[in-house]
Amino acid sequence: MSGLLAPFRLSLPFVRVLLADLGVRPADLLVAADLPGDLMSRDEAVLSPAQYYALFESLEHLVGDRDLAITVADTLSPEVFDPPIFAAMCSPNLHVAAERIAVHKRLLGPLRLRVDADADGVDLEITWPAGDPPPAVLPVVEVAFWVALARFGTRTQVVPQRVVLPQAPRNPAAVETWLRTRVERGATTFVRFSRLDATRPFLTANAGMWEFFEPELRRRLDDLAADATLRAKVRAALVELLPAGAGTTHRVARHLGVSTRTLQRRLGEEGATFGDILADVREELARHYLTKSALPLTEIAFLLGYDDPNSFHRAFNRRTGRTPLGVRATATG
Repeated sequence: MSGLLAPFRLSLPFVRVLLADLGVRPADLLVAADLPGDLMSRDEAVLSPAQYYALFESLEHLVGDRDLAITVADTLSPEVFDPPIFAAMCSPNLHVAAERIAVHKRLLGPLRLRVDADADGVDLEITWPAGDPPPAVLPVVEVAFWVALARFGTRTQVVPQRVVLPQAPRNPAAVETWLRTRVERGATTFVRFSRLDATRPFLTANAGMWEFFEPELRRRLDDLAADATLRAKVRAALVELLPAGAGTTHRVARHLGVSTRTLQRRLGEEGATFGDILADVREELARHYLTKSALPLTEIAFLLGYDDPNSFHRAFNRRTGRTPLGVRATATG
């Protein structure tokens, strides 16, 4: 997909947190943006660029005098589970985070991120779908995100060296005060960081967590291919939905935009069942967490979508004939 036909993948957990922080009722936003009334109850939404733009234009109108881009940036937090963003926070510094998100950006939508580094700094340029420019607020949101990520990761008041926006922000003074730098007008969405700030260590760095997410992010990229099997797409969906306790047939079917009956029928045509795929994903991820991390069983059970550690222990033992702690002991012995 390219251009205006490419969809935007919306992180609904992040949007729900954002709306709560803004004091905006989801129903009011959906009516204003002319979007489906059940959108916020879904696990994920895939919107056309026109719908995505309408959502942010309507939200900017509903927040009144507050600056939406600044509020979005200030909402940045690891509490909202979104694998590409969480992986960025786990990076050793801003430069590495940008390189990682540039690779996985299309998991979030048709935006493209170009990362260029020289001896003095790192440039980030965001490219939007051709044909219809985004509303003025969205380029500001993208730039503010990168500045917020730099500040959040380093716990330092990072100031970008240069910011370029294709349209003037609704409240230029507030945006420039928050960025602590002047905003230029240009034909692109662009932000430059000094070499010092781009390589300043992230206090949120976690190489182990990146090892968890990176293989799955790559698999999800592969699963975007048109010829990917439904089994592969279900697997990718489960990796994303399990931490939210949403690894059910109904939730996965809704995630993939098909009915539960269609999902089961098409899996059957591929010689697979949903239960078998779920069990395979849980076992593979469990072995990965047990052998590659020191995460307690309570956290592993949560990441795999179990209600409690005992349920995880019984299911793992039933499938493998071993206990979780036994597998961990063998790996570390």
